[in-house]
Amino acid sequence: MILGIDPGLHETGWAVLDGAPSSPRLVASGVIRTLPGDALPVRLKAIHAELGAVLKGHAIESCAIEEMFFTTVAHTVRATLQARGVALLALAQAGHGVTEYNPKTVKLSLTGSGRAEKAQMQTVVQKALGLADKLRPNDVADAAAIALCHLRAGRGKGLRVLDSWGAKR
Repeated sequence: MILGIDPGLHETGWAVLDGAPSSPRLVASGVIRTLPGDALPVRLKAIHAELGAVLKGHAIESCAIEEMFFTTVAHTVRATLQARGVALLALAQAGHGVTEYNPKTVKLSLTGSGRAEKAQMQTVVQKALGLADKLRPNDVADAAAIALCHLRAGRGKGLRVLDSWGAKR
């Protein structure tokens, strides 16, 4: 099973997929929400704890996370980096390596265009997973897209690749 993560301080989306690249199946998905009024350490602790529970609740074989991309809103970058760091810590503590994908790579993998719009990405994810409805919120759909990209890149079950930290898995 593959765990895809779309990190964010307010909402961290996650999706667990199983199956072959030609027939992926959504096993579970969700969003970890934190409250803006809570202190930063409390919010980060919640993300860490809930991702830890996801990892314990599923037989995860491979993990993928959205790579940080640059934006002009500094507070958004800082918050996302902190949530991403906590997600990476939870994965490392559970003994998992992780592969990182930038948004353009994910879009290119699923639609053939690195400039695909969010609505198009949601439709592709819905169809690829054979879902009746689009995944909501967007962070969950993004996490599923990251996991699909990882599966299609051949980094799912039984393959030994180097993760982003250089460790074999």
